[in-house]
Amino acid sequence: MMFTDRADAGRRLAARLEYLRSEDPVVVGLPRGGVPVAHEVARALGAPLDVILVRKLGVPYHRELGFGAIGEGGARVIHDDIVRMSRVDEDDLAEVERSETAELARQAERFRGGRPRMELRDRTVVVVDDGIATGATAEAACRVARAQGARRVVLAVPVSPPGAAGALRREADEVVCLSTPESFFAVGEWYRDFGQTPDETVIGLLAGAAGRAPGGSRDPDDPPPSPAGSPASPDTPGAAGGDPAPPGPRPADGEHRIPVEGGTVRLPGDLAVPQGAATVVVFAHGSGSSRHSPRNRAVAEALNRAGLGTLLFDLLTAEEETDRANVFDIGTLSARLTEVTRWVKREVGLPVGYFGASTGAAAALRAAAEPDAGISAVVSRGGRPDLAGDRLGAVRAPTLLIVGGRDETVLDLNRQAEARLRCESRISVVPGAGHLFEEPGRLSAVADLALDWFRAHP
Repeated sequence: MMFTDRADAGRRLAARLEYLRSEDPVVVGLPRGGVPVAHEVARALGAPLDVILVRKLGVPYHRELGFGAIGEGGARVIHDDIVRMSRVDEDDLAEVERSETAELARQAERFRGGRPRMELRDRTVVVVDDGIATGATAEAACRVARAQGARRVVLAVPVSPPGAAGALRREADEVVCLSTPESFFAVGEWYRDFGQTPDETVIGLLAGAAGRAPGGSRDPDDPPPSPAGSPASPDTPGAAGGDPAPPGPRPADGEHRIPVEGGTVRLPGDLAVPQGAATVVVFAHGSGSSRHSPRNRAVAEALNRAGLGTLLFDLLTAEEETDRANVFDIGTLSARLTEVTRWVKREVGLPVGYFGASTGAAAALRAAAEPDAGISAVVSRGGRPDLAGDRLGAVRAPTLLIVGGRDETVLDLNRQAEARLRCESRISVVPGAGHLFEEPGRLSAVADLALDWFRAHP
């Protein structure tokens, strides 16, 4: 089942939940993407709407890899297997939890604007998100609702991997899921529009539901605004420089299944090549993410607008991602990136640059170190270049390492890695940014830095 956007998913979910109207429910949405879905459910059921706040706990050196989640009321979910695999000191994990607890308080003030939290005691509470990935956040949200005295908890989502929704029935009295596709890579692949949901949209929907939006809240059907400097359309030709691409048939823009490992594995990828593009930037995402990463997509859109081609693809299949050890297998990831690069050069006929995030940055650098790689430039966003190990010294492509100023652990690892590079290289620190560059304006700074680097090294 494919959804147009979150509002469409919310309307379809509301139709399935109509039977709850008689229970006088309270609808709570997970920020940010769950709130537009929950807004439609609450409106259809005539129910009050609130936000239910949960924060993912990310491994310190790789915040996209969650080892658990916390929520209001002291709810806490920890995945011991990921804690063991990460081999991170307990004091560091405790510091992550303290930081995210403080962020919970900040979010509560920002999203509710001083309004009190919705009373859930003795109520039927419908917990809504835009989909389930690992289930840790949804599990914590259900615990939050229970801790606040909910009489009955219903978890409602448009899409989840097979089995994930069922596993959450120990926390929810009922789980309602519209679609559980067998071939599941990420939540975003089941939406035609899965753009980021800005804080302003969440605030407007909640205020409107509370009767506090005098001008009316922004329609959730409207596409969310792009970050500053990151235009939303990939179709506008730009001036990337260089000669036009050679004539001849090319793969059409859109999704492709790219064969690797002798054709035994096919990796889904989204290709966009504006007219006159001189380079294709191949994105290698980090663990816990996918080609649908809103951060990478925002950067890719900025590159497309400037006239550069992009390919975002998944390094692992859905089955492979269930084994967390695979996401740190840099050798396999870099080998697949090398094969995908050959496909791009053969089918598209343009030079290739790399944009890597987190562990994807290590895979990009290791692939760029291959003797016949011929990579024009490498950009790392919040990456782990240190995981490329002794191959760093063999990289010849000009390399830019972008790190958030608040991401101190990763910044130190990047400085150590740059000292081992023997190519043109630079570290660019984005002031005030954390590991995910979620702060206002920080992601657009990443896009600008990346664009300048690829333009300077075509």
